[in-house]
Amino acid sequence: MRTLALPLVAVVLACLVPSAAAAAASQGQRDVLVVSNNWAGTADLIDPHTFKRLARIDVIPDKAKRIAQIERNPSAKAVFDFVRENIGEGHNQYVDDGFTSTNGRYVYFSRPSFADVVAIDLKTRRIAWRVKVDGYRSDHMALSPDGRRLLVSASTANNVNVIDTRRGRIVARFPSGDQPHENNYSKDGKRIFHASIGTVYGPTDDPSEDATKGERVFEIVDARTYEVKRSIVMGPKLAEFGRPDMSSAVRPMAIAPGERFVYFQLSFFFGIVQYDLRADKVVAVLDLPLGAAAGLDRTEYLLDSAHHGLAMNPKGTKLCVAGTMSKYAAIVTRQPFELQRTVNVGDVPYWSQSSKDGKYCFVSVAGEDRVSVISWKSAREVARIRVGDHPQRMRAGTVRAALLR
Repeated sequence: MRTLALPLVAVVLACLVPSAAAAAASQGQRDVLVVSNNWAGTADLIDPHTFKRLARIDVIPDKAKRIAQIERNPSAKAVFDFVRENIGEGHNQYVDDGFTSTNGRYVYFSRPSFADVVAIDLKTRRIAWRVKVDGYRSDHMALSPDGRRLLVSASTANNVNVIDTRRGRIVARFPSGDQPHENNYSKDGKRIFHASIGTVYGPTDDPSEDATKGERVFEIVDARTYEVKRSIVMGPKLAEFGRPDMSSAVRPMAIAPGERFVYFQLSFFFGIVQYDLRADKVVAVLDLPLGAAAGLDRTEYLLDSAHHGLAMNPKGTKLCVAGTMSKYAAIVTRQPFELQRTVNVGDVPYWSQSSKDGKYCFVSVAGEDRVSVISWKSAREVARIRVGDHPQRMRAGTVRAALLR
């Protein structure tokens, strides 16, 4: 009887304690993939199971007001024009990153050209709050696990702003290197993994000119005090591993379960670096094929990006690569650390995001205004989703189903 009791208790408890997905469903929430269409100033909310578009959000309803405000400020106007011509390829960067709120009512967006972050109310489709970031450009974000804090990289201020999502105001900051970029929270929300990328829009792209890129650091930050606990310069670490003359600019990253290992991309590099945070050293470097970039001069890489987009499946067994200049997506296994398959997806794949259920990796194909859906299991493309002009960042979240009607 004792041997039957424990399984019976487990079954009862499983029925009483719903999963996170079941809890969200009971609150009327549904899964979405937030696709930020950089040049269009819109965001598409995609059903990650059926691949159908559920809604399109206008992220810049205040466009005329913001541009008029910028026009009155010569310094802001100079940066606005510079961003358009040197970073946006002749286009204003209206929306970069987007996260859904934990209650499913709002979506938070960074708007680089407007140097701000806004919360769009899905019920009214209006701006609930707007926060002007330090300096003249906003970039990548991260949302804390409890949904109360939103990080946004303030590109020209060389710091990261911490926004209280309930009040819509900056409540803290922490320092970065030149051009702060990627942000990630630890699973428990106690640590922040941050990286700066330096100057990526200048003409000095030869390895001998690396010093002109500025300060590029990978940081581990206390998410309560915002004190930088560790600051790592990756170039020397790679040289110690036997790979000299590589950039220190950490681009997209993926944190493995247990958070001992971090995988990341670098400026100018076609591949992935594996770093052991406990041992404080590079433990592996995986070179990936050049693909369509074969023969291309590095001065032609998009903002120094050889590859830009890295996601890990929920089990932590595989990585999904957006091969920006290579025009492919790639599935890589962690053990062994090797390429499983590349999939030709089109022009400028620029971000990767796993579905929450671990079935698919979504890769934004910025040059073709669509998202490629890659099966984690088969490492093959299973669908293509049409989205807005120049999709870049994508995030998995949940929203109230009633607000999508």
